[in-house]
Amino acid sequence: MESSDIIAAIATPPGRGGIGIVRVSGKDLKPLTLRITGGILKPRYASLSEFFDETGQIIDQGIALYFDAPHSYTGEDVLELQGHGGSAVMNLLLASCVSGGARLAQPGEFTLRAFLNNKMDLAQAESVADLIDASTQEAARSAMRSLNGEFSSAIHGLVQALTDVRTVVEAWLDFPEEEVGSVAHSDIRARLKDIQSRLEQVLSSAQRGSLLREGLSIALVGKPNVGKSSLLNQLAGEEAAIVTEMPGTTRDTILRSIEIEGVPFHLGDKAGLRETDDVVERIGIARTRSAIEKAGLAVLLVDIREGFTHEDQVIADSLPAGLPRIYVYNKIDLLEKFPEIQPRRNPLGERVIYLSAKTGAGIESLRRALLDMAGWNAQTGEGIFMARRRHLVAIAEAADHLNCSGHLAEYGDRLELLAEELRLAQRSLSSITGEFSADDLLGEIFSSFCIGK
Repeated sequence: MESSDIIAAIATPPGRGGIGIVRVSGKDLKPLTLRITGGILKPRYASLSEFFDETGQIIDQGIALYFDAPHSYTGEDVLELQGHGGSAVMNLLLASCVSGGARLAQPGEFTLRAFLNNKMDLAQAESVADLIDASTQEAARSAMRSLNGEFSSAIHGLVQALTDVRTVVEAWLDFPEEEVGSVAHSDIRARLKDIQSRLEQVLSSAQRGSLLREGLSIALVGKPNVGKSSLLNQLAGEEAAIVTEMPGTTRDTILRSIEIEGVPFHLGDKAGLRETDDVVERIGIARTRSAIEKAGLAVLLVDIREGFTHEDQVIADSLPAGLPRIYVYNKIDLLEKFPEIQPRRNPLGERVIYLSAKTGAGIESLRRALLDMAGWNAQTGEGIFMARRRHLVAIAEAADHLNCSGHLAEYGDRLELLAEELRLAQRSLSSITGEFSADDLLGEIFSSFCIGK
Protein backbone atom coordinates (compact mmCIF):
# COMPACT_ATOMS: atom_id res chain seq x y z
CA MET A 1 0.00 0.00 0.00
CA GLU A 2 1.58 3.30 -1.14
CA SER A 3 2.53 5.70 1.65
CA SER A 4 5.57 7.54 0.29
CA ASP A 5 3.79 10.80 -0.51
CA ILE A 6 3.07 13.68 1.87
CA ILE A 7 -0.45 14.02 3.29
CA ALA A 8 -2.09 16.92 5.09
CA ALA A 9 -5.42 17.52 6.82
CA ILE A 10 -7.19 19.73 9.32
CA ALA A 11 -7.14 17.65 12.51
CA THR A 12 -9.68 19.68 14.51
CA PRO A 13 -13.47 19.83 14.03
CA PRO A 14 -14.79 22.34 11.49
CA GLY A 15 -16.16 25.63 12.72
CA ARG A 16 -15.06 28.43 14.99
CA GLY A 17 -12.69 27.67 17.87
CA GLY A 18 -9.80 28.99 19.90
CA ILE A 19 -7.26 26.64 18.34
CA GLY A 20 -7.14 24.76 15.06
CA ILE A 21 -4.55 22.19 13.99
CA VAL A 22 -3.26 21.20 10.57
CA ARG A 23 -1.35 17.93 10.55
CA VAL A 24 1.17 16.86 7.90
CA SER A 25 2.93 13.49 7.53
CA GLY A 26 5.44 12.13 5.03
CA LYS A 27 9.07 11.53 4.25
CA ASP A 28 11.48 14.44 4.74
CA LEU A 29 9.24 17.35 5.66
CA LYS A 30 12.12 19.75 6.23
CA PRO A 31 11.69 21.63 2.89
CA LEU A 32 7.95 22.05 3.42
CA THR A 33 8.51 23.06 7.06
CA LEU A 34 11.07 25.67 6.01
CA ARG A 35 8.71 27.19 3.43
CA ILE A 36 5.71 27.40 5.78
CA THR A 37 7.45 28.45 9.01
CA GLY A 38 10.51 30.19 7.58
CA GLY A 39 12.93 28.10 9.63
CA ILE A 40 14.15 24.67 10.67
CA LEU A 41 12.36 23.38 13.76
CA LYS A 42 13.98 21.46 16.58
CA PRO A 43 12.31 18.04 16.82
CA ARG A 44 9.73 17.60 19.60
CA TYR A 45 9.92 21.22 20.75
CA ALA A 46 7.05 23.70 20.58
CA SER A 47 8.11 26.76 18.60
CA LEU A 48 6.26 30.05 18.28
CA SER A 49 6.19 30.68 14.54
CA GLU A 50 4.59 32.65 11.76
CA PHE A 51 2.91 30.61 9.02
CA PHE A 52 3.34 31.69 5.39
CA ASP A 53 1.46 30.93 2.20
CA GLU A 54 3.05 30.14 -1.18
CA THR A 55 3.59 33.85 -1.94
CA GLY A 56 5.35 34.51 1.35
CA GLN A 57 2.47 36.35 2.96
CA ILE A 58 1.74 35.67 6.64
CA ILE A 59 -1.38 33.53 7.18
CA ASP A 60 -1.31 33.20 10.94
CA GLN A 61 0.91 32.96 13.98
CA GLY A 62 0.91 29.96 16.27
CA ILE A 63 2.77 26.94 17.59
CA ALA A 64 4.69 24.61 15.26
CA LEU A 65 5.70 21.09 16.32
CA TYR A 66 8.03 18.89 14.30
CA PHE A 67 8.49 15.15 14.95
CA ASP A 68 11.22 13.38 13.02
CA ALA A 69 10.80 9.78 11.91
CA PRO A 70 10.36 7.30 13.46
CA HIS A 71 9.54 9.21 16.64
CA SER A 72 6.04 10.26 15.64
CA TYR A 73 2.45 9.03 15.56
CA THR A 74 2.73 7.76 11.97
CA GLY A 75 6.37 6.68 12.10
CA GLU A 76 7.14 9.31 9.42
CA ASP A 77 8.13 12.95 9.73
CA VAL A 78 5.13 14.79 11.17
CA LEU A 79 4.46 18.53 11.29
CA GLU A 80 1.65 19.98 13.40
CA LEU A 81 0.68 23.60 12.94
CA GLN A 82 -1.47 24.98 15.75
CA GLY A 83 -3.11 28.25 14.75
CA HIS A 84 -6.27 30.19 15.48
CA GLY A 85 -9.31 28.02 14.96
CA GLY A 86 -11.22 29.88 12.31
CA SER A 87 -12.27 27.94 9.23
CA ALA A 88 -10.79 30.53 6.85
CA VAL A 89 -7.41 30.43 8.61
CA MET A 90 -7.34 26.65 8.69
CA ASN A 91 -8.22 26.36 5.00
CA LEU A 92 -5.50 28.86 4.07
CA LEU A 93 -2.97 26.94 6.12
CA LEU A 94 -4.03 23.63 4.56
CA ALA A 95 -3.82 25.16 1.10
CA SER A 96 -0.28 26.31 1.87
CA CYS A 97 0.68 22.73 2.78
CA VAL A 98 -0.84 21.42 -0.46
CA SER A 99 0.98 24.02 -2.54
CA GLY A 100 4.17 22.89 -0.82
CA GLY A 101 3.81 19.35 -2.13
CA ALA A 102 1.29 17.65 0.16
CA ARG A 103 -2.03 16.14 -0.87
CA LEU A 104 -5.27 15.98 1.08
CA ALA A 105 -5.34 12.98 3.43
CA GLN A 106 -8.03 10.32 3.21
CA PRO A 107 -10.14 9.41 6.28
CA GLY A 108 -7.97 7.52 8.77
CA GLU A 109 -4.84 7.76 6.64
CA PHE A 110 -2.62 9.02 9.47
CA THR A 111 -3.56 6.04 11.64
CA LEU A 112 -3.28 3.71 8.63
CA ARG A 113 0.31 4.84 8.17
CA ALA A 114 0.94 4.26 11.87
CA PHE A 115 -0.27 0.69 11.37
CA LEU A 116 1.76 0.14 8.19
CA ASN A 117 4.87 1.50 9.90
CA ASN A 118 4.40 -0.85 12.88
CA LYS A 119 3.64 1.92 15.36
CA MET A 120 0.52 0.01 16.40
CA ASP A 121 -1.30 -3.14 15.39
CA LEU A 122 -4.73 -3.25 13.76
CA ALA A 123 -6.68 -3.72 17.00
CA GLN A 124 -4.96 -0.69 18.49
CA ALA A 125 -5.60 1.34 15.35
CA GLU A 126 -9.31 0.54 15.49
CA SER A 127 -9.40 1.59 19.14
CA VAL A 128 -8.33 5.10 18.09
CA ALA A 129 -11.63 5.54 16.25
CA ASP A 130 -13.50 3.82 19.08
CA LEU A 131 -12.00 6.23 21.59
CA ILE A 132 -13.11 9.20 19.50
CA ASP A 133 -16.60 7.74 19.00
CA ALA A 134 -17.07 6.57 22.60
CA SER A 135 -20.50 7.67 23.81
CA THR A 136 -19.95 6.87 27.51
CA GLN A 137 -17.08 7.21 29.97
CA GLU A 138 -16.86 3.44 30.40
CA ALA A 139 -16.61 2.98 26.63
CA ALA A 140 -13.81 5.56 26.52
CA ARG A 141 -11.90 3.74 29.27
CA SER A 142 -12.27 0.41 27.49
CA ALA A 143 -11.12 1.91 24.19
CA MET A 144 -8.09 3.36 25.95
CA ARG A 145 -7.22 -0.07 27.35
CA SER A 146 -7.31 -1.45 23.82
CA LEU A 147 -5.21 1.45 22.55
CA ASN A 148 -2.65 0.73 25.27
CA GLY A 149 -2.40 -2.83 23.95
CA GLU A 150 -4.27 -4.91 26.56
CA PHE A 151 -6.48 -6.59 23.93
CA SER A 152 -3.53 -7.13 21.58
CA SER A 153 -1.41 -8.53 24.42
CA ALA A 154 -4.08 -11.11 25.22
CA ILE A 155 -4.32 -12.12 21.55
CA HIS A 156 -0.54 -12.29 21.14
CA GLY A 157 -0.34 -14.53 24.22
CA LEU A 158 -2.85 -16.96 22.70
CA VAL A 159 -1.05 -16.91 19.35
CA GLN A 160 2.27 -17.69 21.05
CA ALA A 161 0.69 -20.58 22.96
CA LEU A 162 -0.71 -21.96 19.70
CA THR A 163 2.69 -21.56 18.05
CA ASP A 164 4.29 -23.63 20.81
CA VAL A 165 1.76 -26.43 20.32
CA ARG A 166 2.13 -26.27 16.54
CA THR A 167 5.92 -26.62 16.92
CA VAL A 168 5.49 -29.93 18.71
CA VAL A 169 2.89 -31.24 16.26
CA GLU A 170 4.94 -30.21 13.22
CA ALA A 171 7.97 -31.94 14.72
CA TRP A 172 5.96 -35.16 14.97
CA LEU A 173 5.00 -34.81 11.31
CA ASP A 174 8.60 -34.18 10.23
CA PHE A 175 9.97 -37.11 12.23
CA PRO A 176 7.31 -39.82 12.05
CA GLU A 177 9.82 -42.52 12.96
CA GLU A 178 10.10 -41.10 16.47
CA GLU A 179 7.91 -42.69 19.10
CA VAL A 180 5.35 -40.30 20.59
CA GLY A 181 4.36 -41.46 24.00
CA SER A 182 1.07 -41.04 25.80
CA VAL A 183 2.69 -38.45 28.06
CA ALA A 184 3.33 -36.20 25.04
CA HIS A 185 -0.26 -36.65 23.84
CA SER A 186 -1.52 -35.82 27.31
CA ASP A 187 0.64 -32.69 27.37
CA ILE A 188 -0.83 -31.46 24.07
CA ARG A 189 -4.37 -32.05 25.30
CA ALA A 190 -3.62 -30.14 28.51
CA ARG A 191 -2.15 -27.24 26.56
CA LEU A 192 -5.17 -27.06 24.28
CA LYS A 193 -7.55 -27.02 27.25
CA ASP A 194 -5.57 -24.17 28.78
CA ILE A 195 -5.69 -22.19 25.52
CA GLN A 196 -9.44 -22.80 25.22
CA SER A 197 -9.97 -21.55 28.77
CA ARG A 198 -7.95 -18.40 28.10
CA LEU A 199 -9.80 -17.85 24.84
CA GLU A 200 -13.14 -18.02 26.64
CA GLN A 201 -11.99 -15.29 29.03
CA VAL A 202 -10.89 -13.10 26.12
CA LEU A 203 -14.23 -13.70 24.37
CA SER A 204 -16.14 -12.72 27.51
CA SER A 205 -14.22 -9.45 27.80
CA ALA A 206 -14.59 -8.77 24.08
CA GLN A 207 -18.35 -9.33 24.21
CA ARG A 208 -18.69 -6.80 27.01
CA GLY A 209 -16.48 -4.40 25.08
CA SER A 210 -18.70 -4.83 22.05
CA LEU A 211 -21.71 -4.00 24.23
CA LEU A 212 -20.03 -0.77 25.33
CA ARG A 213 -19.23 0.14 21.74
CA GLU A 214 -22.55 -0.67 20.09
CA GLY A 215 -25.01 -0.64 22.99
CA LEU A 216 -28.16 -2.76 23.22
CA SER A 217 -31.29 -2.04 21.20
CA ILE A 218 -34.48 -2.31 23.26
CA ALA A 219 -38.01 -2.46 21.87
CA LEU A 220 -40.77 -1.13 24.10
CA VAL A 221 -43.87 -3.05 23.02
CA GLY A 222 -47.42 -3.61 24.22
CA LYS A 223 -51.01 -2.68 23.56
CA PRO A 224 -51.90 0.96 22.96
CA ASN A 225 -52.11 3.18 26.03
CA VAL A 226 -50.23 0.86 28.43
CA GLY A 227 -47.59 3.53 29.16
CA LYS A 228 -44.78 2.88 26.67
CA SER A 229 -44.25 6.58 25.97
CA SER A 230 -44.33 7.42 29.69
CA LEU A 231 -41.75 4.72 30.36
CA LEU A 232 -39.52 6.02 27.57
CA ASN A 233 -39.73 9.50 29.06
CA GLN A 234 -38.82 8.20 32.54
CA LEU A 235 -35.80 6.27 31.28
CA ALA A 236 -34.65 9.08 28.99
CA GLY A 237 -35.17 11.72 31.66
CA GLU A 238 -37.00 14.01 29.25
CA GLU A 239 -40.30 14.41 27.42
CA ALA A 240 -39.19 12.46 24.36
CA ALA A 241 -42.62 11.11 23.48
CA ILE A 242 -46.14 12.58 23.55
CA VAL A 243 -48.29 11.11 26.32
CA THR A 244 -52.09 11.22 26.12
CA GLU A 245 -55.01 9.14 27.28
CA MET A 246 -55.94 8.43 23.65
CA PRO A 247 -54.86 4.99 22.35
CA GLY A 248 -52.76 5.03 19.18
CA THR A 249 -51.00 8.36 19.85
CA THR A 250 -47.59 6.95 18.88
CA ARG A 251 -47.70 6.34 15.13
CA ASP A 252 -43.99 5.81 14.46
CA THR A 253 -40.93 4.63 16.35
CA ILE A 254 -39.39 7.19 18.71
CA LEU A 255 -35.71 6.48 19.39
CA ARG A 256 -33.70 7.65 22.40
CA SER A 257 -30.30 6.55 23.73
CA ILE A 258 -29.65 6.37 27.46
CA GLU A 259 -26.68 5.40 29.61
CA ILE A 260 -26.85 3.07 32.61
CA GLU A 261 -23.55 2.62 34.49
CA GLY A 262 -21.66 3.50 31.33
CA VAL A 263 -23.55 1.05 29.11
CA PRO A 264 -25.49 2.60 26.19
CA PHE A 265 -29.05 1.42 25.55
CA HIS A 266 -31.03 2.44 22.49
CA LEU A 267 -34.74 2.63 23.35
CA GLY A 268 -37.47 2.46 20.75
CA ASP A 269 -41.02 3.48 21.68
CA LYS A 270 -43.05 1.50 19.17
CA ALA A 271 -46.59 2.03 17.98
CA GLY A 272 -49.05 0.01 20.06
CA LEU A 273 -49.72 -3.42 18.57
CA ARG A 274 -53.39 -3.98 17.78
CA GLU A 275 -55.78 -4.48 14.89
CA THR A 276 -56.85 -1.14 13.44
CA ASP A 277 -58.48 0.40 10.36
CA ASP A 278 -56.43 3.60 10.66
CA VAL A 279 -54.10 3.58 7.64
CA VAL A 280 -51.38 5.68 9.30
CA GLU A 281 -51.46 3.64 12.51
CA ARG A 282 -51.21 0.41 10.48
CA ILE A 283 -48.04 1.70 8.83
CA GLY A 284 -46.61 2.48 12.27
CA ILE A 285 -47.48 -1.02 13.51
CA ALA A 286 -45.77 -2.57 10.46
CA ARG A 287 -42.64 -0.55 11.21
CA THR A 288 -42.85 -1.66 14.82
CA ARG A 289 -42.76 -5.32 13.86
CA SER A 290 -39.81 -4.70 11.55
CA ALA A 291 -37.88 -2.89 14.30
CA ILE A 292 -38.57 -5.66 16.82
CA GLU A 293 -36.80 -8.13 14.53
CA LYS A 294 -33.59 -6.09 14.95
CA ALA A 295 -33.83 -5.55 18.72
CA GLY A 296 -31.66 -7.32 21.27
CA LEU A 297 -34.23 -7.13 24.07
CA ALA A 298 -37.98 -6.56 24.32
CA VAL A 299 -39.75 -4.80 27.19
CA LEU A 300 -43.42 -5.83 27.05
CA LEU A 301 -45.68 -3.48 28.99
CA VAL A 302 -48.93 -4.66 30.56
CA ASP A 303 -51.64 -2.57 32.27
CA ILE A 304 -51.74 -4.00 35.80
CA ARG A 305 -55.42 -3.09 36.13
CA GLU A 306 -56.32 -5.48 33.30
CA GLY A 307 -53.72 -8.16 34.03
CA PHE A 308 -52.05 -10.26 31.36
CA THR A 309 -54.81 -10.46 28.77
CA HIS A 310 -55.25 -12.54 25.65
CA GLU A 311 -54.08 -9.55 23.59
CA ASP A 312 -50.88 -9.39 25.66
CA GLN A 313 -50.30 -13.08 25.04
CA VAL A 314 -50.75 -12.59 21.31
CA ILE A 315 -48.11 -9.84 21.37
CA ALA A 316 -45.74 -12.01 23.41
CA ASP A 317 -46.20 -14.91 20.99
CA SER A 318 -45.48 -12.62 18.03
CA LEU A 319 -42.02 -11.69 19.34
CA PRO A 320 -39.08 -13.49 17.69
CA ALA A 321 -38.27 -16.83 19.28
CA GLY A 322 -35.29 -16.54 21.59
CA LEU A 323 -35.56 -12.75 21.96
CA PRO A 324 -34.93 -11.93 25.66
CA ARG A 325 -37.75 -9.99 27.22
CA ILE A 326 -38.83 -8.21 30.40
CA TYR A 327 -42.49 -8.05 31.39
CA VAL A 328 -43.42 -4.73 32.97
CA TYR A 329 -46.72 -4.37 34.83
CA ASN A 330 -47.30 -0.63 34.72
CA LYS A 331 -49.59 1.82 36.55
CA ILE A 332 -49.15 0.39 40.06
CA ASP A 333 -49.84 3.92 41.34
CA LEU A 334 -53.49 3.52 40.33
CA LEU A 335 -53.83 0.43 42.55
CA GLU A 336 -51.59 1.76 45.35
CA LYS A 337 -49.23 -1.20 44.95
CA PHE A 338 -45.51 -1.18 45.76
CA PRO A 339 -42.86 -1.76 43.07
CA GLU A 340 -41.29 -5.20 42.94
CA ILE A 341 -39.32 -7.51 40.66
CA GLN A 342 -39.82 -11.23 40.12
CA PRO A 343 -37.90 -13.76 38.01
CA ARG A 344 -39.75 -15.89 35.48
CA ARG A 345 -38.68 -19.50 35.42
CA ASN A 346 -37.75 -20.14 31.82
CA PRO A 347 -34.56 -20.59 29.74
CA LEU A 348 -34.49 -16.90 28.72
CA GLY A 349 -34.16 -15.76 32.33
CA GLU A 350 -36.95 -13.24 31.94
CA ARG A 351 -38.02 -10.77 34.61
CA VAL A 352 -41.40 -9.44 35.75
CA ILE A 353 -41.30 -5.91 37.14
CA TYR A 354 -44.12 -3.93 38.77
CA LEU A 355 -43.66 -0.17 38.46
CA SER A 356 -45.23 3.17 37.69
CA ALA A 357 -43.96 4.92 34.58
CA LYS A 358 -45.89 8.01 35.67
CA THR A 359 -44.35 8.45 39.14
CA GLY A 360 -41.03 6.66 38.53
CA ALA A 361 -41.58 4.10 41.29
CA GLY A 362 -39.71 0.90 40.36
CA ILE A 363 -37.76 2.48 37.49
CA GLU A 364 -34.46 1.73 39.23
CA SER A 365 -35.40 -1.97 39.33
CA LEU A 366 -35.96 -1.85 35.59
CA ARG A 367 -32.59 -0.19 35.02
CA ARG A 368 -30.94 -2.95 37.07
CA ALA A 369 -32.79 -5.62 35.10
CA LEU A 370 -31.70 -4.08 31.79
CA LEU A 371 -28.06 -4.31 32.90
CA ASP A 372 -28.52 -7.89 34.07
CA MET A 373 -30.20 -8.97 30.84
CA ALA A 374 -27.33 -7.34 28.91
CA GLY A 375 -24.84 -9.42 30.92
CA TRP A 376 -23.37 -6.46 32.76
CA ASN A 377 -22.64 -5.80 36.41
CA ALA A 378 -20.61 -3.26 38.34
CA GLN A 379 -17.53 -5.50 38.44
CA THR A 380 -17.36 -6.33 34.72
CA GLY A 381 -16.23 -2.86 33.70
CA GLU A 382 -12.71 -3.34 35.04
CA GLY A 383 -10.25 -5.01 32.70
CA ILE A 384 -12.47 -5.21 29.63
CA PHE A 385 -11.35 -3.83 26.28
CA MET A 386 -13.17 -2.41 23.29
CA ALA A 387 -14.02 -4.96 20.60
CA ARG A 388 -15.72 -4.91 17.24
CA ARG A 389 -17.95 -7.43 15.55
CA ARG A 390 -15.10 -8.69 13.36
CA HIS A 391 -13.10 -9.41 16.53
CA LEU A 392 -15.93 -11.53 17.95
CA VAL A 393 -16.25 -13.42 14.67
CA ALA A 394 -12.50 -14.12 14.58
CA ILE A 395 -12.48 -15.34 18.19
CA ALA A 396 -15.49 -17.58 17.53
CA GLU A 397 -13.77 -19.05 14.47
CA ALA A 398 -10.63 -19.71 16.51
CA ALA A 399 -12.74 -21.38 19.21
CA ASP A 400 -14.31 -23.71 16.61
CA HIS A 401 -10.88 -24.72 15.28
CA LEU A 402 -9.63 -25.29 18.81
CA ASN A 403 -12.60 -27.53 19.57
CA CYS A 404 -11.76 -29.60 16.50
CA SER A 405 -8.13 -29.67 17.58
CA GLY A 406 -9.10 -31.00 20.98
CA HIS A 407 -10.99 -33.90 19.42
CA LEU A 408 -8.18 -34.67 16.98
CA ALA A 409 -5.58 -34.60 19.75
CA GLU A 410 -7.18 -37.75 21.12
CA TYR A 411 -5.89 -39.67 18.07
CA GLY A 412 -2.22 -39.96 17.29
CA ASP A 413 -2.82 -40.91 13.64
CA ARG A 414 -4.52 -37.60 12.65
CA LEU A 415 -1.62 -35.25 13.11
CA GLU A 416 -2.03 -33.63 9.67
CA LEU A 417 -5.60 -32.59 10.47
CA LEU A 418 -4.59 -31.45 13.94
CA ALA A 419 -1.79 -29.30 12.50
CA GLU A 420 -4.20 -27.71 10.00
CA GLU A 421 -6.83 -26.90 12.64
CA LEU A 422 -4.17 -25.30 14.83
CA ARG A 423 -2.93 -23.25 11.87
CA LEU A 424 -6.44 -22.01 11.10
CA ALA A 425 -7.04 -21.11 14.76
CA GLN A 426 -3.82 -19.11 14.81
CA ARG A 427 -4.70 -17.38 11.55
CA SER A 428 -8.12 -16.32 12.88
CA LEU A 429 -6.59 -14.79 15.99
CA SER A 430 -3.78 -13.10 14.04
CA SER A 431 -6.35 -11.37 11.82
CA ILE A 432 -7.44 -9.36 14.88
CA THR A 433 -4.08 -7.65 15.21
CA GLY A 434 -3.61 -7.37 11.45
CA GLU A 435 -0.92 -9.97 10.81
CA PHE A 436 -3.24 -11.49 8.20
CA SER A 437 -5.38 -8.72 6.69
CA ALA A 438 -6.45 -8.09 3.11
CA ASP A 439 -6.16 -4.58 1.67
CA ASP A 440 -9.94 -4.36 1.18
CA LEU A 441 -10.46 -5.01 4.90
CA LEU A 442 -8.02 -2.23 5.78
CA GLY A 443 -9.85 0.11 3.43
CA GLU A 444 -13.17 -0.67 5.07
CA ILE A 445 -11.79 -0.17 8.59
CA PHE A 446 -9.96 3.11 8.05
CA SER A 447 -12.65 4.68 5.85
CA SER A 448 -14.77 5.15 8.99
CA PHE A 449 -12.10 7.30 10.68
CA CYS A 450 -12.03 11.08 10.94
CA ILE A 451 -10.05 13.00 8.35
CA GLY A 452 -6.92 14.20 10.12
CA LYS A 453 -6.70 11.04 12.26
